[in-house]
This record gives sequence, C-alpha cells and structure tokens, in this order.
Amino acid sequence: MQNAQTNILKLFILILFSFGFQSVWAQSTTVSGKLIDANTKEPLAYANVSVLDANDEIVTGTVTPESGIFQFQVERGEYNLRIQFISYQTINRKLVADKSKIEFGTIELSEDVNQLSEVEVVARRPQMEMKLDKRVFNVGEDLSNIGSNAEAMLDNLPSVTVDIDGNVSLRGSGNVRILIDGRPSGLVGISGGSALRQIQTDQIERVEVITNPSARYEAEGNAGIINIIMKKEKKGGFNGSVSTNVGYPAIGGVNGNLNYRKGKINLFGAYGITYRENFGGGYIDQEFTPEDTTYSTYVDRQRERSGVSQNARFGLDYSFNESTTLTGSFLYRISDENNLSYNYYDDYDGIDRNTRELVRRSVRIQNEKEDEEVLEYDLNFTKTFGGDDDHKLTADLQYRNNTETEDSDLRNERFVISQDQFVDSIQQRSLIDEFSENILMQANYVKPIGENRSFEAGWRSTLRTITNEYEVTQNIEGQEADSVLSDFTNDFIYNENVHALYAIYNSEFNKFTYQIGLRAELTDITTRLKSPVDTTNARDYLNLFPSVFMTYEFNKLHALQASYSRRFDRPGFRSLNPFSNFNDDRNIRIGNPNLNPEFTDSYEMGLMNNFSDGTLYSGLYYRRTTGVTERINTVIDGITYVQPQNLAERNSIGIENNYSHDLNDWWRLNGNLNVFYSDTYGVVNEQVFEAQTFTASGRATSQMNFKNDFNFQLSAFYRAPQQTTQGTRKAFYMVDLGFSKEVLDNKGTLALNVRDLLNSRKWRTTTVGEDFFYDSEFQWRTTTVTLSFDYRINSNKRKGERGRDGGDFEGGGDEY
Repeated sequence: MQNAQTNILKLFILILFSFGFQSVWAQSTTVSGKLIDANTKEPLAYANVSVLDANDEIVTGTVTPESGIFQFQVERGEYNLRIQFISYQTINRKLVADKSKIEFGTIELSEDVNQLSEVEVVARRPQMEMKLDKRVFNVGEDLSNIGSNAEAMLDNLPSVTVDIDGNVSLRGSGNVRILIDGRPSGLVGISGGSALRQIQTDQIERVEVITNPSARYEAEGNAGIINIIMKKEKKGGFNGSVSTNVGYPAIGGVNGNLNYRKGKINLFGAYGITYRENFGGGYIDQEFTPEDTTYSTYVDRQRERSGVSQNARFGLDYSFNESTTLTGSFLYRISDENNLSYNYYDDYDGIDRNTRELVRRSVRIQNEKEDEEVLEYDLNFTKTFGGDDDHKLTADLQYRNNTETEDSDLRNERFVISQDQFVDSIQQRSLIDEFSENILMQANYVKPIGENRSFEAGWRSTLRTITNEYEVTQNIEGQEADSVLSDFTNDFIYNENVHALYAIYNSEFNKFTYQIGLRAELTDITTRLKSPVDTTNARDYLNLFPSVFMTYEFNKLHALQASYSRRFDRPGFRSLNPFSNFNDDRNIRIGNPNLNPEFTDSYEMGLMNNFSDGTLYSGLYYRRTTGVTERINTVIDGITYVQPQNLAERNSIGIENNYSHDLNDWWRLNGNLNVFYSDTYGVVNEQVFEAQTFTASGRATSQMNFKNDFNFQLSAFYRAPQQTTQGTRKAFYMVDLGFSKEVLDNKGTLALNVRDLLNSRKWRTTTVGEDFFYDSEFQWRTTTVTLSFDYRINSNKRKGERGRDGGDFEGGGDEY
C-alpha cells in the first residue's frame, strides 16, 4: 500500500510540473459575463445565453448556474449574443471575437411587464442531473417523495439503500457521509439514520450524491458523500411556501419556509412539526446445533413507533457590499418518540420443524421513551474579489450540541402452560443519557489562474466530545429492591479531534479538463470507559488522500469522465462503545474498542451521452478496501452477540447506468441499473469469513404530465439477492404511485402519494455460523398513503417546457 501511495504522489508531482507546458487556444475567444436582476441585483440562474451567426443559426451557448456567471469559447469572428430568460426582456448584443478574451461584465436584465401576467412555460428541472463529480437529484420533482421524510427519500434514490436500522448504503457499500448544506449538521444528530426521519422532504431542495469525492471534501466516508440541500429562496421581497400533510398510518404535519430580501439584508427561516406513526414487525427462526444437543427458537417481533418532531431554522445574510457577505443562522430540533415492541419467543427441543417439541414460551415487552434536543449555531463569511464569483474566500464557524435520552421499561413474562397464561417474572429498566458537543472551524480560498486554470486551498478542524452514561437495573418478582446489572452498565467518553489541509488544481486545454488534489488529515481519538473498569484507549494517525478527475469532451453532447480518490472510515462512537443496547436480551449488539479505520481506493470511468430527447451515463467503477468492518454474529449459551470486526479486504467492481428519456412533451422515463461483483475476505479468531457475490439493483420511473396541470408517476425498485460473509440478503422489490394537481392559479399543489403499494419492502436475510442458522424477515413500516397540500407565497410554480439542462447546480452551500 505504501508503494501505491508513493506512485500516486509521484503522479501528483509530475502533473504539477506539467502546468507550464499546456497549450493555449490560439484561434478561439473566451467569452464571459454575469447576469443579474436589474431590480434586486441578485444573480439569474437558468438563463439562456446563445451565440448566433449571420444566418441567425445557433453556434454555441450555455445556461447560467446559480451564480449567474456564463463562460464559453467561440471561434474568432463576428456574431450576435442573445440573452433570454422567461418573464425578462431579451437582450441582443454584437459580439466581435477578435482576441483571446472578451468580458461583458455584469449585465442587468429587466422584467418584461407584458409577459408577467401570462408566464406559463419555463424549463422544468429533471429528476436527476449528471455533473463532473456528482449526481444531482431534484427531489421535489419526484412525486413519491411528497409528504415523506429524508430517510424514505434517500431510500428512493438510485443506488442508495437504507436498511431497517436506518443505515445508509451507496452502491452496496456502507460508511456513507451525510451532510446538510455541505457541512455536518444537527439535523442528522447523534443517531444518524434515525434522525433522518425527523427531516421532512418539503424542506429539501435537492440532494447531491458524490460517489468519488475530491480532496475538497473531508476524507470520511468510504462509499461517498450524500449532501442534502435545504430550501432557501434568493428572490427579492417576501416569498416562501407552506405545506400540510395527512396520511395513513397516522401522519400529520405542517412545514413552512419564508424569506425576505431587501437591500443588504436577507432574512430566512423554516419551521416544521410532524406527528407520525409506523407499524412493523417480522420474525427470526433460529436453529442451534452445539455439541451433543440441538434446539431452536422462533421469535415473532412486533413494533409500534410514534412521535412528534419539530425543527426550526432561522438566519440572516448581511451584504456589506456586492463582494462581502456575512451569514448567521440558528437551528433547533426536538423530537419526542414512543416506541413499543413485543418479542414473542417459542423455544423448541430439536430443529426439525415437523418433529420439534415446544418446551418454553415467553414474551419480552419494551416501552421506550426517546427524547432528543439539538442546538446549532453557524457563522459564514464570504468575500469575492474583482467581481468574480470564481475568486473567493470563505470562512465558517459552527457550534453544535446534542442531548439524547432513551428510557426503556422492559418486562419479561414467561408462559405457564398448565395455567395457559403469561405471568410476570422479571422487570428491567435501561437508561441512556448521551451528550455530544461539536466545534467546526474552516477556511477555503479559490483563485483563477489565467483563463482556464484555478487553484484552491483550505483548512478544516473539528473537535468532538460524546459522553454516554448507560445503566441497566433489574427486579425479579418477589425481590425487594432493584439491582444494577454491572455487566451491562457503563460510563463511556469519546473524544475526536481532526485537522485537515487540502489543495486542488484545475486546468482546461482543448477538449481536456482535469483536476488534481491532495488532502492531509490528522486524527486524534481517545476513548475512556470509566466503569465498570476505568480503561483508556488513545489512537492517532496522519494520512494523505489524493484525488484526480479528468474529462474529455468529444463534442458538446458526448464526454468521457475518469476519476480516482482515496478515502477512509474512522470507527465511530457507536462501534467503539463496548455496550450500548439491551432491548433484546437474546440478541445483543456490542461495540469493539479495538477497531481500526477502513481505507478505500476508488476508481471510476464513465461516458456521458446527451441526445435531443434524453441522456445516458454509463460508468465502470472499482473499489479496493482494506480493514473492512463487518458485524459478526456469535452465539454463546443461546444468546447472539453482534460485534463489528476488522476483516482483511474487499474488492468491488461494478457498472452503473443512468438513463433519462423524454418520449414526448408530456411523458418522461428515468431508469437506473447498478450491477456489481464483490469479493470479501477476512479472519477473526482463526475463523475465515469470506463472500463472493454478484448482484444488481435498479429503479425505473414513468412520469406523465397531462393537461389541466395533472401529473402522474409510477416508480418501481428491485434489489437482487446478495451474499454476505455470514449468509444472504434476499431480494426485495417496491412499487410507488404519485399524483399531483396544480390549483389556485398555480400557487398551490395538491398531491397524493402511495408508498410501497404492494407492502413488499421487507428485509429478508439468512445468517449461518459454525453452530447456528437464522432465517429472518423484518419491515419498519407498512404501505403508507399521504395527502399533501403546498401553497407558494409570491412564487408561482414554473411549469411546462422540459429543458434537460436545468442549469449547473454548484455546491449547495460550501463544499467541505
């Protein structure tokens, strides 16, 4: 591995020395400028900038990104520059391309009063867009997300899956880093996956899936980064939206986003409150074959989850001038959940289902109250230089603390066959008090070098402390006082400090564009188990993470992309904590304080094809991971312990295809297919764990837009079986339906969503060990029906024309 790093660094240095030998376009002209609203002075995104010849034929052009800046190359000569944007007056200017660079500066567009009252046709964003280093999903265009939450929304994205515990995987691999607006956030919280259920999709603008992140991003997250961009209006004046949701099982909520912009000040805020119930359950059929005996257990599991969650975001942008902005924001999130679960155990003598004999029956009932509170404060400073948004300095400071309490009453009841009833036997209680404090400091600087090159550098430090006090007490029927179960009671402290520096160089010549970067991260982690025995474990490591991205444009419609990045995954707080869960005393999850990081080298190459009525991306990827972490099951005296362990390595290779096709003006098809092979190998306690699997997953969506502003969507998802180191994840499929209708002069949208129409989203697995075999099935929620109404304030919904380009969505806040 050291040789591989050495070779990569040599390549990095070699390319740096090649900067001076690049060719210059002698016979072309670079044209640039910036479009803004003449009234609000805000940048205009998604405007069309076209270059026409003497016959009024389009030679080239572009669509402005959110910054409003346009730039393109054109052969030398005389042309007409035409700028068009719906509801604005068209601008025509003469363009004489007789030198290497022409700058139009800032161009103001004024609203066309004759069009304002009859605007009906505006480019609609596609559900998915391909960018150089990411895929952008405009989740609001997907009707199956209406009235849903972030967890279900992510599970609806191509190549992304969310398991029954809320763990997110990308292309079949876990360890995905989830960001909000480009940075860690209290909206994700300590619990990660479970906190995603508290974020409603009405508050989300888009999602960026980055399968091969550059050195700009923190190195954490082997599988990639998912960046959730929250809504924030940029229009002048007062605007926003309010939405309400009702559904079955019981769902009710109200969400609002408001924005006021005038002069140098922009105020923004959002608030949401939601009540939701989920019903789920499943079974585990367990067979045990230790020496000299055989026995089995069938567990019937039933779950009821309900609760209220609220989150509020408020902030202020203050523009000192056109180039300097200071933003302060505040986030508050609180959730109050009640979880009720029943585990019914039938214990048998023998494992043959036809002859085994019932010897014992019992039930374990858990009534859990889970409360969480999050406070987050953010401060951002942004300064651009020379009126160029590509030349800028940003600095960020964030403070966040999370408090989480889980209080569970647990009761074991045994069934007395002679009395034909359950009787109380053992009362238990588990109490978790958890507190997290996080500080983020960062600065980034980007500077263009000449016409087609740029340099970027940054620094980032995060300081994190988590304390976890966990106590389990027990009272056996007839016992006078509760006793503490010392084997399961602990006091755990986790300290993590990470410091990073990175540098990136971008360059473009002829049809070739490339980016190279290098990131260095110093990690210092200390864990302390204060009880039952005071134990401290300290680790620190310094690592380098290079990245390379290259694009070759055959023409304006076809391009070849290639990339490489090195990333890693630190063992997290949950994985290092020796013990943190006693909900099921027969199936216990424990941590491993001796875990080491995983390291992944990721390679990807893809061909992007744009057609007149669609797009197709086909990509080949390969990942090599060392120190793979997997949860290994072991059985001791009939109790299953699940603990993360470092295996040796995993090699994965796959092909991913993303296709979008406009069949006509009202019917669009989207499809995704991911096929991959994975080979995992490792040894734990002299036992070999290995798996070779060839599997696939795919999603297809049919979206129809009829007259009278009525929309219909049908989506289907399928995931093929997958071999694991201890068994199989069986196949499952899911079908969603969505309907929407524009009302109130396009100020409102009424929508109906049916998720998991066939009630088929069930996680089915088999687990095999030397002396046990499990067959299990579980689902968190049944079929869900949601009715939603969204009302837009001073912001009619744009509709009609397709427009595949949709603009270039850059960033999503700052990219870290």
